[in-house]
Amino acid sequence: MTAKEELAGRVRTILAKQRGVTEKAMFGGICFMVRGHMCCGALKQDLVVRLGPERYEHALAKPHVRPMNFTGRPLRGFVFVGPQGTHTQRALTSWIEQGVAYVQTLPAKPKQKIQATRNR
Repeated sequence: MTAKEELAGRVRTILAKQRGVTEKAMFGGICFMVRGHMCCGALKQDLVVRLGPERYEHALAKPHVRPMNFTGRPLRGFVFVGPQGTHTQRALTSWIEQGVAYVQTLPAKPKQKIQATRNR
């Protein structure tokens, strides 16, 4: 089992009682969505957390946290938390709860309609 899969399993356990959770492959990792919004995810060995712009700077001041950066430009409101910052269940739960709390302030995304395709 890879570090990403192990971390994703721990996240699943914490989110098991949360309503409206879905998973999606994204950024080369596994993202967890609440009400259609990404709240957290597992990428390699790091936890990705969506905290919003208001809590972003505060989070970056904490140990083992760095900006989420794929393109040379940080994605404001999202952070990576290294394995040392999620080592304990308590620490991981705290980060996930912060991500869920933020996305619950956002309006729910409408469910996408699945269109049937015709055989031609």
